[in-house]
Amino acid sequence: MVQGKVVPFENNEQTLLDCLESANIEVHYHCRDGFCGACRVTLVEGEINYPQGEPLAFVGENEILPCCCIPVTDITLVIDD
Repeated sequence: MVQGKVVPFENNEQTLLDCLESANIEVHYHCRDGFCGACRVTLVEGEINYPQGEPLAFVGENEILPCCCIPVTDITLVIDD
């Protein structure tokens, strides 16, 4: 769930960022590879995985980089404008 909107994640071949973009949810990004951290969002609840390994960009507590992660459980996100 993102800002009250349920967004199904149905394709494990895509990243969470790809899924959000498909649902017309805007997330700022630059590199799409976990290097810059521009796409950082807050994970309110749930669990994600970084299939290619932990990102290189700084990620604070309760933050994730949707450009390089996939959800493992149902998740709730907050995206700052």
